[in-house]
Amino acid sequence: MKKSMWRRLWAGLLLAVIMTAGCGSSGNSKSQTTESAAMDTAVMEEAAESAEYEMDAGYGAEISSENGIDAVADTGRKLIKNVDLEVQTLEFDEAVEKLTAKVNELGGYVEASSLYGSDYYYETSRSASYTVRIPADRLDAFVSIVNEVGNVTYKNERVDDVTLEYVDTESHKKALETEQERLLELLENAESMEDIITIESRLSAVRYELESYESQLRMLDNQVAYSTVYISLSEVERITETGERTFFQEVADRFGDSVYVVAKGLRGFAVGFLGSLPILAVWAVIIAVIVLIIRKLIKWDDRRRANHLQKLMEKKEKEKKTDKPE
Repeated sequence: MKKSMWRRLWAGLLLAVIMTAGCGSSGNSKSQTTESAAMDTAVMEEAAESAEYEMDAGYGAEISSENGIDAVADTGRKLIKNVDLEVQTLEFDEAVEKLTAKVNELGGYVEASSLYGSDYYYETSRSASYTVRIPADRLDAFVSIVNEVGNVTYKNERVDDVTLEYVDTESHKKALETEQERLLELLENAESMEDIITIESRLSAVRYELESYESQLRMLDNQVAYSTVYISLSEVERITETGERTFFQEVADRFGDSVYVVAKGLRGFAVGFLGSLPILAVWAVIIAVIVLIIRKLIKWDDRRRANHLQKLMEKKEKEKKTDKPE
């Protein structure tokens, strides 16, 4: 009853305006005006349906988000939900397998993924990043599963309301569909080639715009139906404690962290030294050879100088003997 009343109200107002404006025209003009009024009435009925859709969809209703995405009211709005998660894990391979398995189990899919392995020369932990699409009605279940897979150190939830954009796009689409139907009717009744070319040109432009709006609606429907979860997964040796802690717990944790850093530094030094023994052995051999060569050169130079000095002394003695009188 409410929808019928709205349609009749819009149609009645429009017909009253058109009939008043065309009272003084000729009979042929009245016929054309009546046809145009009927067409415009259909357009206004479509607009009225769009307006009713906005009101029935809860357009203008408030959204409660006091408790995050879980508290968003089901008001028929078009909501796009996104979640950012940073996760730590001690078992990297097992966590990756669980995540991918749960995504498939809940009917989602991995849109993008990147894996980073440890470096060859330096000790680094592995990490991975995922862009996951999950059905909107199973988003909370997936986030709970991620909490079980690893230690979530960061969580951010966003809800984008695209109801206005969706309704506006849908209204444009309906208007273009109505115009397309009207153009097809005019094309059937067109007599001159000029009219046919003009109508076909406009019809082509309408179809192009219609496809564009349909593509936007499909994209919005996909974003609304499937929520996006961005996951950053890191392999760690120690899990970061989260939640509230007492003073003594903080002191104990800080002391433990300091001991861990010192022990890890000593371990890293030992690993680096022992791991570098083959390289150190090669350098030791090279240095030993260089030292031996230098020592041999020094000895050879000392012997050369001694021989030179001995020859000079022998030469001086011979000169002294030759200088003595007979």
